[in-house]
Amino acid sequence: MGRAFEYRKAAKMKRWGTMSRLFPKLGKIITMAAKEGGQDPDMNPKLRTAILNAKAQNMPKDNIDAAIKRASAKDAADIKELTYDVKAVHGVQMIVECATDNNTRTVANVKAILARNGGEMLTSGSLNFMFTRKCVFVFNKTDEMDLEELELELIDFGLEEIEEDVEPQEVGDDINIVRVYGDFTAFGELSKALEDMQIEVKKATLEYIANTPIELNDEQMEEIDTLIDKLEEDEDVQSVFTNIA
Repeated sequence: MGRAFEYRKAAKMKRWGTMSRLFPKLGKIITMAAKEGGQDPDMNPKLRTAILNAKAQNMPKDNIDAAIKRASAKDAADIKELTYDVKAVHGVQMIVECATDNNTRTVANVKAILARNGGEMLTSGSLNFMFTRKCVFVFNKTDEMDLEELELELIDFGLEEIEEDVEPQEVGDDINIVRVYGDFTAFGELSKALEDMQIEVKKATLEYIANTPIELNDEQMEEIDTLIDKLEEDEDVQSVFTNIA
């Protein structure tokens, strides 16, 4: 699975500096999780994962606590998750995940961004055959960690693939990391297994992985990066998945 996009995204996260765009997005996910399953992370795995991912992006504890409290506020907005199938230039397909309290606003904004950048929205479900939804866990690789042994231990909990990679750092050496993949239905079991093994997960997500990734040249990639950046600038867009290797 190509990780070029992960490198570009990591670099962009660092450019954001104050995370003025990222924190509100993370806050929405925390609020939705708390509203859906309660405000106790120990009893709400979805909330626990949302908090974990927020901490991984250095979201302050006060922001996290405020997002949890918003779930019980009388005037709390009803935030829903939406997914859009998108066709872009150069054969690129995208799945755009959003979290919004105003469907009309969100779809209008996404369509406008696509229209200005050579993309178009497809009928919902059009790209189901091109992507497979996976749960993905990322954690640091330690010197004593044996990936073959870890694979054998996790396979009974839904593991499909395990790989070693490096996480780019703005300062200092890159960090060796491990990515664990499983079917999206195995999220809970894999999460608990890693927790029981006392492995500190840095990131736990549900992602759409392209079944047949494509490669682009630098010029084409720059054009697609511009579209992705524009989409992710929208406050309602949470994630953009592509079929780029």
